[in-house]
Amino acid sequence: MNGSDAITVALVDDYDVVLMGLARMFDDYRDRVLVAEINANTDTNDRVDIVLYDSFAQPESDHDQIAELVKNPSADKVVVYTWNFQPSLVQSARDHGVDGYLSKTLGAGELVEALERIHAGEVLFMEEPRRARSAPGLDWPGKREGITDRESEILALITQGKSNAEVAQLTYLSPNTVKSYIRSTYRKIGVESRTQAVLWGVDHGFTPDHHRIDHWRGGP
Repeated sequence: MNGSDAITVALVDDYDVVLMGLARMFDDYRDRVLVAEINANTDTNDRVDIVLYDSFAQPESDHDQIAELVKNPSADKVVVYTWNFQPSLVQSARDHGVDGYLSKTLGAGELVEALERIHAGEVLFMEEPRRARSAPGLDWPGKREGITDRESEILALITQGKSNAEVAQLTYLSPNTVKSYIRSTYRKIGVESRTQAVLWGVDHGFTPDHHRIDHWRGGP
């Protein structure tokens, strides 16, 4: 495949560090995947082959946001890229007409191959993977401070003002598991209270930019 045949992919997520990490995964595959957009705050009227929706800390990822992407005429196909394979989320994605549901355990080459299959017309829903490390090259807020991907997502939801009960509901984890993640995160970032954790999160890139998804609402 030459450069002119490369699949055009728009990346959608509310966090800069997540988008940039995902974009870097495609660096060695520029002849096959062209990242057409990573900043959804700019106007883009051109049609893209695939919108790759990263579900990191997106509370409505199983409802309104995916529906908006699917109906947008600028998006030929929509693919969800996620750690969460809760059956109700997978079924919701199917019901909304998503073309792919891919795991963040995929390496860059595997992800590119999956996108090519979807672009060629295959509807590709991965089976739930066994819990494993995220693919090399992925990034998330707090990674440099030693926070794991799951801890990062929970801290991001806390920074958004979600209660423990809401975090448990959104992540499909038990309340006790959420509390365990919160305690371990507090230790790593050196805070002792929720208020301190929120302030730390605001200072370290855990505040989402919700205008990114707004860019895709209501068409081009």
